[in-house]
Amino acid sequence: MAISDKHIAILAEDDYQELELHYPRLRLIEAGARVSVLGAGKDVYHSGKGYAVKPDADISDAKAEDFDAVVIPGGMAPDKMRRHRAMVEFVRAMDDAGKVVAWICHAGWMAVSADIVRGRRATSFASIRDDMVNAGADWVDEEVVVDGNLISSRVPDDLPAFCREILRKLD
Repeated sequence: MAISDKHIAILAEDDYQELELHYPRLRLIEAGARVSVLGAGKDVYHSGKGYAVKPDADISDAKAEDFDAVVIPGGMAPDKMRRHRAMVEFVRAMDDAGKVVAWICHAGWMAVSADIVRGRRATSFASIRDDMVNAGADWVDEEVVVDGNLISSRVPDDLPAFCREILRKLD
């Protein structure tokens, strides 16, 4: 199956980190994947710096079986995302199905809320290390960590390695 046969979800909520949403989105589109931004009831979401992104669909209508991967950007958005039960359940369902679940920076909060890090190696922005460890993750400080279907990175500077691993998993 080619990357052009893949359908990738990217979660959106207000205060997302602009590079962590748009860089993977554009990189995946460039590689030929179908990418859908999923939100939770709003017509537009704004980054911490005010950049807008319009969702392609509502998370309540999304089903894990229709996607090959989910990418979760950081910023302060993940703290808002995890308040939407449908977003948390979608991430958990993607992991349960063995599909790629990729997060960067503070998006580790979504992995924690979905309870998918227990006993697994992962990274995140350093300030949420304790949250990750308390949720059972084997937290390491590396630019990208792959543990089975999970892919995690720390900060925007890690985006090239993060996207490279997502593409490698989807190929």
